Formats: sequence, structure tokens, C-alpha cells
Amino acid sequence: MGREMFRQQRARIAGFMLRRRESLRPGVAQLHALSLLVLVPYLAACVTEGSGESSPPSVPAEAAGWELVWADEFDGIELDRSSWNVEVVADPFNEELQYYTDRTDSAPGANVWLEDGVLVIEARAESYEHRHYTSARLNTQGLREFRYGRFEARIRMPEATGMWPAFWMLGGNIDEVGWPACGEIDIMEGKGRLPDWTSVAIHTGPDPAVRRVISSEYTLPAGDFQSGWHEFSVEWEPGKLRWFVDGEEIYVLERPEDDPPEYWPFDDGHTFFLLLNLAVGGWFDEGHPPSPSMEPQQLRVDWVRVWQQEIRG
Repeated sequence: MGREMFRQQRARIAGFMLRRRESLRPGVAQLHALSLLVLVPYLAACVTEGSGESSPPSVPAEAAGWELVWADEFDGIELDRSSWNVEVVADPFNEELQYYTDRTDSAPGANVWLEDGVLVIEARAESYEHRHYTSARLNTQGLREFRYGRFEARIRMPEATGMWPAFWMLGGNIDEVGWPACGEIDIMEGKGRLPDWTSVAIHTGPDPAVRRVISSEYTLPAGDFQSGWHEFSVEWEPGKLRWFVDGEEIYVLERPEDDPPEYWPFDDGHTFFLLLNLAVGGWFDEGHPPSPSMEPQQLRVDWVRVWQQEIRG
């Protein structure tokens, strides 16, 4: 089924949402409408425009009893600012080299925009303030936050050495407790020089000095993450996290027995938000810096979807 039919179905549901908004308390109307099962088959069958090579078939989320609670298909003309914040970060962490700008859409020198139904985050070698590279970092903090669920995106990675693309999550209480006490779930991280490689991880602990990292690596059996599209997912449920690439389970992490609460902040009741960014340089691929004259590099995202097995408060 083409994207145009999908748009028509979503428009019908949007009309339903508007009619129901006044009769439901704030925040519930959208979840109520989006969880309608009539939407699920269209999302599962949707064929995207401008998406290039399709990713290998994945297990449909709805087959496991999941209901869609939020999605961004990036088929508008501008970034949906009711769902995404664009961060400005002049001096990023992790020894990264870029300046995260808020230049979006039609702004001169934009680092993030929508194009043919795809979100594009572009990193460039350019002088900007005191930095020599620019890029973008998006998050859904305060706009789209969730507790438990299946979080997935269809992504095409950049290819240059020194690129560090990421799709990840942070605890919504980060402003109160800080990092890593809020918890971090890395759904996908990549290294530009390794086209068929990705990793997943969690970061926890009461403060950075005693943080704990648990991670796993994965290599595609064939093909790469840069010339085609691939789906990256995590299922987060009480006491357990499961990661997938193209529907294949690649790693399972269960809460260790007698684990102190500060090292497993995923079940203490707070929500998490999503992030997408393209970093330049940094310690993640230490010893393999980007070229000072690199060509523009893009992290391309076809869609982001969030599913839950029940609506949670």
C-alpha cells in the first residue's frame, strides 16, 4: 500500500481526534485515537516514497499484540515541532567536534530538514562559531515521553570516517537527577568507517564517576547500513530490554538479581524520551577522526514509531 493511502487513513483518524478532543482529558485524546487498530494494518504495509532500497522484512509489531501510540513518518514539509526539540549545543560531551545548530528546514545552512518523506540530519565541515563542523541533535523531551514499549526507526547511516550516528533514549527526569542516574538506552550507534556494524547499550549509575555500561555489538551478515535502509528497535518491559535489527533479536538484557535501584532506573516509574543525532568525532571511534574537508554526511530516517501493549499513564 502506498504512502498516499496511508496519508488518507491518517487524515481520517486526525478528524476523529479533533472530534474527540473536547470529550477526553488532555493527553488521552491523541493516544486514544492513535491506538485504533484500524491504523495498524496500514502502517505495517506502508511503502515509503523516496526511501531507496527497502530493508529486509521484519516481524510486524502488531503481530505481537502491540498497539501504535505515536509515530512520525516525516511526510510533511517541515519538522514537526510539536514532537521534536532541536537542541543547540556549542560544546558537546564525549570529545565531539561538532556544533549542534538549530538551523532547520528552509533556514540558510540547515542541518536538519525533511525531504521526500525522510528526515535528514546533515553534518558538514564548516567554520561555525568556535567549531569546524556542524550537525543537529533532536529530542522529544517534554513532548513525547513514554514508559515501556517498542521503539523503532528505519534508518540509513552516513559513511565517512568519524561519523557517530545514534538513535537512543534518556530518562525524562534527567533535569532533576542528572546523567546517568536518569538512565540511557542506546537503540543504535554506528561508526562511519564500519559500514556493517552497530552497537546497543545501557548507561546507568548514581553519577558519572561510578556509571555502569552494558553493551553489545552486532555485524550484518550481508550488506551494510549505509547503502540501504534498516530497522532498529528496542522492546522495553519491566525487568528486561530486547534489541532488534530488521526484526531479528540481537541482544537481551534482564535486570541482574539484587541489582541496586540506581543501576536499573528503568522500572522506577519515570518516562523516557527519544533522541536522534549525528555526532562528528569523539571517543566512540577514538583514533579515527573525520577529515577536515569531508563531504557533507547524512543520517536519514524514514520513520520513528512507538508501540505499547497497553496505554500507560
